[in-house]
Amino acid sequence: MKKYLSVFKISFAQEFAYRLNFIMWRVRNVMQIILVFFLWDTVFSNPGRVLFGYDRAKILTYVFGIMIVKSLVLSARAADVAGDIYRGDIMNHLLKPMSYFKFWFTRDISSKALNLLFAVGEFAFLFIILRPPFFLQTDLLALFGFFLSIALAIFIYFNLLFMTSSIPFWAPELGWGSHFLITAIVIEFLSGSLFPIDILPLTIQKILFISPFPYLIFFPIQVYLGRISGSVLLGGLAISLFWAITLWLVMNFIWNKGLRAYQASGR
Repeated sequence: MKKYLSVFKISFAQEFAYRLNFIMWRVRNVMQIILVFFLWDTVFSNPGRVLFGYDRAKILTYVFGIMIVKSLVLSARAADVAGDIYRGDIMNHLLKPMSYFKFWFTRDISSKALNLLFAVGEFAFLFIILRPPFFLQTDLLALFGFFLSIALAIFIYFNLLFMTSSIPFWAPELGWGSHFLITAIVIEFLSGSLFPIDILPLTIQKILFISPFPYLIFFPIQVYLGRISGSVLLGGLAISLFWAITLWLVMNFIWNKGLRAYQASGR
């Protein structure tokens, strides 16, 4: 346990080594939230308007919720695994008495902790400046479901990221490109971080809810808003758990296959 605590502390400190990258990441997130906020603020300019089942308070709470949930779920360092494989640095880690998965999961947690601190500050700043109506959830069962869905979302994303980062085992030059395609395009669009998924046609929604992507951002926020509860909440958590276990098994299978195929060129 002590060694992973040390990894956490070192990783937390290393986040400040590339200050410009970190600042640009935070600026990108804030600008995205501002753009989405003004879009929905215009749509719901009439305080009494209800659209897609949302009133003004809930849709703007959804927008602000994206900021917090993304900092917990989508901020991660495991994307650097692809670089480890490409450069051959992974061999240094595999020779150490430490689980490679736990090492990167610990680094992910440190990244999430730092990003959450900044997200809370940005949330407070934008809330004071924009003064949006806000839906405050007080139902303890809904809050429990929200935090449980967040925990499952973190594990799902970790597995997805590791699977994507395993591509350099077979195609080293595709590491960064595949990561960008999956995390910056597919997940951003399908997770609900740009807009609520339930504004899409019902057929598309049904297809998406079979996939793991809505359970990263959309589902946890819907649970917080109280729009998902009871048997629907239990069903959603069950699907999240299914994907968490399935992706873990698939990721381990791909990883073991990759290690057997890996040639560690230059090492």
